[in-house]
Amino acid sequence: MKLSSKSFCAKKEDMQRSWYLVDADGKILGRLASKIAMILMGKNKPIYTAHVDTGDHVVVINAEKILLTGDKLNKKIYYSHSNYPGGLKEINAKKLLEKKPEMVLEKAVQRMLPKNKLGRAMAKKLKVYSGTTHPHQSQNPQNLNL
Repeated sequence: MKLSSKSFCAKKEDMQRSWYLVDADGKILGRLASKIAMILMGKNKPIYTAHVDTGDHVVVINAEKILLTGDKLNKKIYYSHSNYPGGLKEINAKKLLEKKPEMVLEKAVQRMLPKNKLGRAMAKKLKVYSGTTHPHQSQNPQNLNL
């Protein structure tokens, strides 16, 4: 007896991408980042396919008002290297939130995405802004409560 059911495989050209607006005011960094990463990957859709970028665009506002639990504000350290000898730089989360608040959320989400070309394409669909204004009004983003 032969089964004739075929599994569904999403195609890049058939994708309909939505835009979502997320307010990060008072939200915890890790919990918010994991939910945003799921939306960027498309895991919230029934047509999710692992090797195709099925995710949607996410616009995050109020990134400077994001919360970190415990003593992570002082103890969490972000590293960067200039690729020169002795070029290791480090900055803690408190200083990074004051200097570049968007970078804290971008790094948290990016580290939850796949580490390949597909993950880099997904990360480009994340737009993070420190204030309440954003230049994506023409895309009519839907409010998303996470």
